[in-house]
Amino acid sequence: MFAYEIAARRLLRTRLCGDLLNGERNIVRDKNKLDGLPPEIVDALTKPFARFLRIEAVAGGLLLSFTLAAIGLANSPWSGPFLDFWETPLGVHWGQFDLTRSLRHWVNDGLMTLFFFVIALELKRALVLGELRHPRAAALPIAAAAGGMIFPVGIFLLAMDGQAGAGGWGTVMATDTAFVIGALALFGAAIPASLRVFLVSLAIFDDVGAIMVVAIGYGDDLDFISLGLAAGLLALLLLLARIGIRSMAVYSLLGVAIWLCFDRSGIHATITGVILGLMTPAGAWVADQRLRPMLYRVIAHPKGENRSGDTSDGKDLRLAGRAIRESLSPLERLEIRLHPWVSFAIMPIFALANAGVAFSGINFNEPILLSVFTGLVVGKPLGVLLFIWLAIRLRFATMGPSLDWGYLAAGAFLTGIGFTMSFFIANLAFTSALLPAAKIGILAGSAISATIGIFILLLRIHIKKR
Repeated sequence: MFAYEIAARRLLRTRLCGDLLNGERNIVRDKNKLDGLPPEIVDALTKPFARFLRIEAVAGGLLLSFTLAAIGLANSPWSGPFLDFWETPLGVHWGQFDLTRSLRHWVNDGLMTLFFFVIALELKRALVLGELRHPRAAALPIAAAAGGMIFPVGIFLLAMDGQAGAGGWGTVMATDTAFVIGALALFGAAIPASLRVFLVSLAIFDDVGAIMVVAIGYGDDLDFISLGLAAGLLALLLLLARIGIRSMAVYSLLGVAIWLCFDRSGIHATITGVILGLMTPAGAWVADQRLRPMLYRVIAHPKGENRSGDTSDGKDLRLAGRAIRESLSPLERLEIRLHPWVSFAIMPIFALANAGVAFSGINFNEPILLSVFTGLVVGKPLGVLLFIWLAIRLRFATMGPSLDWGYLAAGAFLTGIGFTMSFFIANLAFTSALLPAAKIGILAGSAISATIGIFILLLRIHIKKR
């Protein structure tokens, strides 16, 4: 996975060295470029978003495969050993200190912290550097996400009407980014890029909103000592960044310590990922203007000269290597490094640990099953479309280029694919007696929402061609 980051560094080094060594040739080339359209800043800003889409599209297929595998194993002769495996205790016990949890707990609370960390990184990149840096561009997905959280919760609570399990209302709030992007990937260039930007932004706001609800609504009794320690460690992290400490190892250890504090505080520990992601600096330490002279000193030395040891050449080389690394912001470096791990390892493991549900003995008329299903299939699209209409009507937001109500209707139904966050919250909110029915409601609601959304897209593309 680190090869991706290495490739990015090599690309940057090649670009900068090429500018220095081939100055005259670049000037001629730049003159020839004047015949075409001038480059825009947005071209550079959309590259990280395009990388995000490519990874999520492939991850959606992988996630579906692991989901089907989990369902198949849970309904096979190996159902018992498979489900029991995830309850295996794992951890450390030393005196009064006990950090023993089930394997499923480590997946849901430990590994998923990295998932939320990457989501927060992507949100900050989009708001600070990317497609949502303009308030009116961000207003539409924010409004849609708000409607997509409020309406399904309202429908769920009305359907449950105070019955057991009504506290699991957060299950119907969030949208699964990987599955939504995977569904859109089926259509390639036939759908406008603005629809992808809108749905990814909406899903990210949904996920962040859901984890805030988890932290507040599904925690335990607060331990103010642990909360104080977490706040102190966060302040220490800010101080280290302020004085110039840039070691990822130091910040990783601090992150683990903060996670342990939140784990004992009564607030759900995965909030650590959101907080640290939003705190990650989005600006590079070394600007191009400072980097170029450093690289010039390195390449100006005679070819083949020994640069090892404590020589000036060796120092210049080490300094240039550090400058190249720091010419990418910590946010970009962490997103490049962690996003593939989250998409291709953590999310499939999460699906394997949580999507397995045995269908035998389930009453498909269970109120909790029908409430979750209705919240996802009816509440999500209804809330998204109504709040989009209100935001545009009140002129808080504008509809993106090439978007129309047909595309938005399809996207609204696709937001009913809850999956990852829905399973995550269901495990916290429901008892073991209600959890299987809730999981089937999530699976059925997500499948129907995806089917309706894809059908509307097919119909919209067909009409457009005619």
